[in-house]
Parts: sequence; structure tokens; C-alpha cells
Amino acid sequence: MKADAPTAASTTVPIASFAAFAQRAHYSLLDSLHPDPQASADGHDHRPRPVFSGHYVPVTPTPLPAPEYVAHSSRLFSELGLSEALAHDGAFTRLFSGDITVAQEPMRPFGWATGYALSIYGTEYIQQCPFGTGNGYGDGRAISVFEGVFNGRRWELQLKGGGPTPYCRGADGRAVLRSSVREFLAQELMHALGVPTSRSLTLYMSRAETVRRPWYSPDSRSFDPDVMVDNPAAITTRVAPSFLRVGQLELFARRARSQAHPEALNELRVIVAHLIERNYRPEIDPSLGFSEQVLELAALFRGRLTALVANWIRVGYCQGNFNSDNCAAGGYTLDYGPFGFCELFDPRFQPWTGGGEHFCFFNQPAAAEANYQMFWSALRPLLEDNSEALARLDAIHDGFAGAMQQEIEAMWARKLGLSRYDAALVNELLQLLVESRADYTIVFRRLSALAGDPGAGLPEQVATLAESFYLPISAELEARWSPWLQRWRDQLTANGDLSETSAAMQRVNPAITWREWLIAPAYEQAALGDFSLVRELQEVFRHPYDELSPELAAMYDRLKPREFFNAGGVSHYSCSS
Repeated sequence: MKADAPTAASTTVPIASFAAFAQRAHYSLLDSLHPDPQASADGHDHRPRPVFSGHYVPVTPTPLPAPEYVAHSSRLFSELGLSEALAHDGAFTRLFSGDITVAQEPMRPFGWATGYALSIYGTEYIQQCPFGTGNGYGDGRAISVFEGVFNGRRWELQLKGGGPTPYCRGADGRAVLRSSVREFLAQELMHALGVPTSRSLTLYMSRAETVRRPWYSPDSRSFDPDVMVDNPAAITTRVAPSFLRVGQLELFARRARSQAHPEALNELRVIVAHLIERNYRPEIDPSLGFSEQVLELAALFRGRLTALVANWIRVGYCQGNFNSDNCAAGGYTLDYGPFGFCELFDPRFQPWTGGGEHFCFFNQPAAAEANYQMFWSALRPLLEDNSEALARLDAIHDGFAGAMQQEIEAMWARKLGLSRYDAALVNELLQLLVESRADYTIVFRRLSALAGDPGAGLPEQVATLAESFYLPISAELEARWSPWLQRWRDQLTANGDLSETSAAMQRVNPAITWREWLIAPAYEQAALGDFSLVRELQEVFRHPYDELSPELAAMYDRLKPREFFNAGGVSHYSCSS
């Protein structure tokens, strides 16, 4: 019999010991899903191999030698009801630096890794896995080690860089400190920006173990990495309600359609039911029949995914590699490998050298639609005996483009303080931003301030906006900005209180953004044992909509210096993590 989940009342007192933390354990995934029948019982399963069935593989992480504390998220610790001191507790440190031998009852003495399928823009890939069958894709270095209930909410805790799993495809299963610092900081910034995301719990490093990766030499202008670099190994713990991906559902649907084994269709049904339970239960009535629950799931995920991508564009985020396996089925940002934030406005912005224009900044809605198509396709086998339900599912799928467009239009209206979307006004603005070489974050923040300043004349308004341009404004552009600003101002005036409009705009247009040239010194200094910049960035990123002090503004609210354009590892980078 499965144990009942811990109650919310039991976490009203801060969790101050590892033993008390262990008592929060409650493994719905391990209790509800099926393990790979070929897996070892003890989790010592680290060699690459094909995995033909089962929802997960039990696997033990590989501990970092001599782990060293780098950072933890005070905000997430507080949300989980954890004492700040736990981040430095011996057993806690050992667990989240990869040593699961410290597990105490009711914790399990092993973690788990999951498989998924790969598709890119709706095209299924199989031969690229090392076995040529598609049975080798999965969590190659991401190992979940804990699932529990904290203050009434269920969370899964996963090590990134926790060592090899059967899905590692010959790699070492490690992550370098550079990418770990980036992921740790980015998750918490995105949360503070109000964008649904996985979260950061802790970050530990080891100077006793280094990992060799291709990267960029100092002052490199190379597109691809030009040197091999030794980095300290690190493990960051990311936290989410679940780490279920569209690619996982897709894997089981492929097996069901091909009748890969007798339990294939049932495995698909079980993982979809688990997704509903873990990520959608408050919104889906459990008394509904399963087909109805699947239809509710399809509609809810469509809503979450379209809203998520609109939020990405709102804050300037580019996922870089938005495959179905990097698309969380819960509808939040999951993968922080080849990501970046747009500084110089460019609809084709793509920071990842391994990506292409198909995953660029303004193509993210199209990538999301392709991922939703794989999600829809994965659900169809569950409804094949119900033609009416299939027709309704297809209608939800067919409505994706319209739902995405509606979210994007509402987002632009909010960014500009408009009561309704104005396509001509928005499209002309985007063209002006490109031609003016505008900084995406700064220009919208300046517009937010201008909205509440009715006394400023058009020349003063253009001069204010020009502070966000990377090149001096030409007379021709100045002549085009003035009538645009007048039409925009006329709409704001007709809407009502300008001060309220300005305040609303400042709540959706952040004062700061992620600037890679400010992040790189943080991870470079961390490699030398100086974590002060990491912690300063943590604090700055906690309140991204607040006006900065003059001292901090001088550092974080400024245009990208010229020397960082086309700089390898800053303006573009590989996913050598």
C-alpha cells in the first residue's frame, strides 16, 4: 500500500535538519510508474545501453569529490520551508552534490533517469541515437534524487551534472561550473520575471574534479569553440513540480503505435495519467472519465504553452533549442543550456551556435506549435476507440495557431500600455527598433517612463529613446519616430490615467535583463573560488522590475559594450556544458 503524502501542517516549523528534510519524501513517480525491467535493482546502472520499456531507470548519482558550496536560493528555501542553514548541512550537501548514500528513510537509496524521444519541428529522429533505434535518448546527466511535499506542494529535485546514466551516450554525465552558474541564475531570474520555470535550489562545485570541454579562447571572435578548457565540475539542483517532457509522451506513443511490446499502450496511458496528477490535477476533475481528462489536458497545455512563449518574447528570452524533449509537459521553461536574452533587438536572435533560425527569438511560436503537434499526436492513441473525443482533440490542436496569436497580441498590447492590440502600430515599432539598433530591454523601459510623462515634447521623447540605441539616430529615423510616438501617445491618452498606464507597463517591461557579458565574469571568478559576483547577481535578479540604485544601474542598466559584439562565449556560444 502506498504511503499517504505528508500534510502541509507538518511543515509549518522550518525544516532545520536533514532527518526532518528526509521525512518530506513521497515518491509518486516511483510508486505510480514502471521501472525499466532490465534495470539493476540497486541503481548502479551507468553504462550507455538501449532502454526498451519502462518509464524510468533507477540510477545512483556520482558524487562530486570534495564538494564546495557556491550558492543556494533563499527564496526557494523559504517557499519550501527549509532553514537557510541546511544549505551547509553535511548530509544535505552530500546529497545535492551527488552522494545518495546519505539517504534516510523514507528516502530511496537511488535516483532515477527517464527516456524520451527526439523530434525537431515535428520531424521524428531515430537514427541519431547511438543504437539507431531511438532507444538511447534520455536524461544523460540529469538524475532526480528526491520527490516530496513541502507546504502542501509537490516538488521533484533533480541533479544536473550528477554523473552518467544509461542514456549518457558515452559522455561523462558531468556539468561544468560555467553552465551550472548560468542555469542556477537564469532559473531564478525567470521566476522573478514572472515566467513559469523550473527553479534553482543549490549549486555545489568541485575543484578536485575538472571536466574538459571545447570553449572559446580569450578575446575569441570564432563562431565555434576554438580551444579545449578544463572547468571545475559542478552540480546544480533544479526543482519543478515534475520533469515530464513532451518528448517522454512522444516516446511512449511511438512505442504504442508500433506495438513495440505488449505493455506499450498501457505505459502511454499510465504516464499521461501521471502527468495529469502531477501537473494538472487542481484544474482537471478526477471524477471525469479518462477520455475527458485527456481532452482537458490538451486544452490546458495549449493554454500554458502559448502563454509561456508569449512571456518569453515579452522578456527577451530565446530558448535556442526548443525541441520536444526540451519542452516541459507542465508548461514551464525547462532547459537552460543553449539559451540567451536578446540585447540588440533582432527578431532572428539565436545565441546558440548549434541552433538555427528555426529556433530564433521570433520563431519560438512556430517551434511551440511543432512541439504541441507532437503532444497532440502522443495523445491520439489513447482516444482511438472514441471518434467523438478524437474530433474534439483535433479541434483543440487546430486552434493552436489562433491561441498563440491571441497571446502574442495581448503581450504586445501590455508592453505598450494599449487597451487593445494595434497591428499597424506594433509592426511599425518593431521595424523602427531594428533600424534604430535598439536595446530591447532598455527601449521598452524608456517607453514605460515616457507613458507617464505627458509634458515631454516629441523631440525630448525621441532623445530619451535614443539612449537605448547602439548607433546615433539619423535624421530620417528621427522623422519616423516622431509620428509613431504621437500615434502611440494619442492611444494612451484615450485610454485614461497615464500614470497608471506607465506603472502597468513597468510591471511587464523589466528594468534589467540577462546580459552575458555580465554573467561571464561571475562564473570565471567562481572557478577561482570567488562567489561574490554570483551572489550579487542573485540579489539584482530578485527584483528585475524595480528601479536600480545609481550604483547598480551604472553596472546593470547599460548598453552592451562594443568589444562584446561577435565575442565567442558572450555574443554566441556552443552548448559545451
